[in-house]
Amino acid sequence: MFASLIRVTKSGGLSFWRNKWLSVATIIVMSLAIFGITNLLLVNVLIDSLITNLEDKIDISVYFNLDTSEEQILATRDSLIELSQVKSVEYISTGEALKNFKAKHQDNQVLMQSLQELETNPLEAALNIKAQVASQYESIVNFLEKEEYQKVIDKINYQENRTVIARLSSITTTIRQVGFIGLAILAILAILVTFNTIRLTIYSSRKEIKVMKLVGASNWFIRGPFVIEGAIYGIVAVLATLAVLFPLLWYLSPKITTYLPGTDLLYFFQTNFIALLLLQLLVGIVMGTVSSIIAVRRYLDA
Repeated sequence: MFASLIRVTKSGGLSFWRNKWLSVATIIVMSLAIFGITNLLLVNVLIDSLITNLEDKIDISVYFNLDTSEEQILATRDSLIELSQVKSVEYISTGEALKNFKAKHQDNQVLMQSLQELETNPLEAALNIKAQVASQYESIVNFLEKEEYQKVIDKINYQENRTVIARLSSITTTIRQVGFIGLAILAILAILVTFNTIRLTIYSSRKEIKVMKLVGASNWFIRGPFVIEGAIYGIVAVLATLAVLFPLLWYLSPKITTYLPGTDLLYFFQTNFIALLLLQLLVGIVMGTVSSIIAVRRYLDA
């Protein structure tokens, strides 16, 4: 059995080298397939980053009555932080609110003069709340509408932002669904193209398969070299993909970061290199071996 395994492995390796041009064509197609699937995963990272950037641009603000103590506001903040839907809560005191207001309207002399004439600070303290995802803002507002909070809260600007939040939630959901569907379709197309390419490669060996059947070789012994050959295609295709992908990411990643701050595809690739390599090897070897098994079966049954 061990001797047969060695013989099959050697035969698969010899077949790989003997059919050089067919091997090169198959490897190119498989590399394109693996490259496409890997890129789709990286595009999914970009989509997640884009969604995160969009969601970071919106929040809701809760304004408190002027007579509300800081302890009551901080207690409300602590209650919000405990909610799983809440990503962060920023406390803006009345003093900070006034400072920010002056900085924003410093060129408006009439407004600045009006503020100076007031004996007290007219601006309310507030909590700026960011949700984990845009669709969770409504549940956060429902939490704040409890009777215990209505006594201290003056207003919540959720209704003003509701249309924007709903639209963003719809956009992010659509982007995720389209990305997933695109990934599935292109993965299927890549597998089909690879299968047909390997089938053409095995077609050139159909006479050899028939001769092996005539001399009494077992199906396993006939199929084995092609399975090994398919696995070699997958491994070499992965190496070729990495040889192209790494310098491409090195060049493109800084440019992408310029438009999507906080997104570094090269860093993501390096950090998750082992996982991505194993995934690529799994895809490449499975595509190569499964396609070989299916393609050879036709001639074994003939």
